[in-house]
Amino acid sequence: MTRLFEDEALNRRFHRGQWRMLGMTIVGYTLFYFMRKNFSFAMPGLEQDCGISKSMLGNCLFAGGIVYGISKFLNGFVGDRVNARKMLCFGLLLCTLVNVAFGFAPAIANLISGGGADAASRVTTLAVVLGGLYVLNQFFQGTGFPPCAKLIAHWIPPHELATKMNVWNTSHSIGGGIVAKICGVIMGLGVIGSANQGVGMWKWCFWSMAILGFVGLVLMWLRLPGTPEEQGLPPVPGTEGAKADDQAGGQPRPSVWKAVFSHPAIWALGCCNFTINAVRALVADWGPTLLQEAKHLTSSEAGTVIMAFEFAGIAGMLLSGWVTDRFAGGRSPRVCVFLMALSAVFLGLFWTLPSGAASGAALCAVGFCLYGPQALTGVAATNLCGKQFAGTSIGFISLFSYIGVSISGKVCGTLAQSTGGWQVPVWVVAGTAAAGMVFFLTLWRAKAHNYGS
Repeated sequence: MTRLFEDEALNRRFHRGQWRMLGMTIVGYTLFYFMRKNFSFAMPGLEQDCGISKSMLGNCLFAGGIVYGISKFLNGFVGDRVNARKMLCFGLLLCTLVNVAFGFAPAIANLISGGGADAASRVTTLAVVLGGLYVLNQFFQGTGFPPCAKLIAHWIPPHELATKMNVWNTSHSIGGGIVAKICGVIMGLGVIGSANQGVGMWKWCFWSMAILGFVGLVLMWLRLPGTPEEQGLPPVPGTEGAKADDQAGGQPRPSVWKAVFSHPAIWALGCCNFTINAVRALVADWGPTLLQEAKHLTSSEAGTVIMAFEFAGIAGMLLSGWVTDRFAGGRSPRVCVFLMALSAVFLGLFWTLPSGAASGAALCAVGFCLYGPQALTGVAATNLCGKQFAGTSIGFISLFSYIGVSISGKVCGTLAQSTGGWQVPVWVVAGTAAAGMVFFLTLWRAKAHNYGS
């Protein structure tokens, strides 16, 4: 245990609060993920039960991804100025309510159409209702990351930040993996005498996650600590330094335009983030449908494969951070060059190999290689722009991330619909991973960090 204060009792109290914060924010963000990624597992049921086409679902994914990226960026500014516990709990409450409403979408659509419309009009109205709820949910999802980032920055000393931030980042994969298995099983329960995926059970993909979200909301309200100062503790030693340096000797703080928006490396990192999340969206958003239609898995088997994909990502995330510090001198883009190249190779193997253990292992290898770059782009942005611009720089490259998610979701759905299969979407996404390798290559000579420059 790192000794932060001379007073041993204060030291122990601070470390207890630090680990409670880390554990509770991991649980909190995992709950947000439960209520974000469940939509992907409901999509096969929405197709079969309600007649919603892949193109319509792709439109939902496109609009929702754009809105989430904007929301995450805007809420980053809000998160720095409000109570983190209240913001996280309020966001969880809103997401819970929207997920309850998802299950009643057919009733809402019927109410809007008056019940007398023809079948095509009813499907269109339902698609609009689902799209509106999805966009609303994605906007509220943007309230999840900023309070977590604020608390981590306030509780973790700078020399431990990279390690513990990577630990926190596993919440993405934990949430994605668990929701994959739960919703996969739920959809499988709805099979009626055939291999069809979860007819009639898609509503419970939303309602079950809403129940977990409400339980978690109560837990967050009772157990999530505020900042150290709000808990009656002194600030973390070393976190005052950046502010003092900004003011020392009359040195003006650099403008956000110069430090972030006109920084060529940040734009390159944004392009890298675009490709990473475009690849990830194929599995995270379309994975359940792809695995069931192209690899002929059941919904439960598809959920298991995607859970394994997410958990492989945890291992890749932690290992890539260690390799970056140990062998690359902190230059994360160099590690990402190789990981993105391997992602493209393994994605091609996944499609080429016949359905079975080898194909599933190839997809897990994609997750292992892909999640390292996803975590390391945020670390690179922080190091290149400095801690005082960490929120802005990560928020900015996150805009590229969810533009990638949006375009990938729309393009993959449209291509699968128009070509009658998944071969073209998979190879387009494999090419996108290769493009990510090229973008990371442009950052090969970038500094490990700009502190002291």
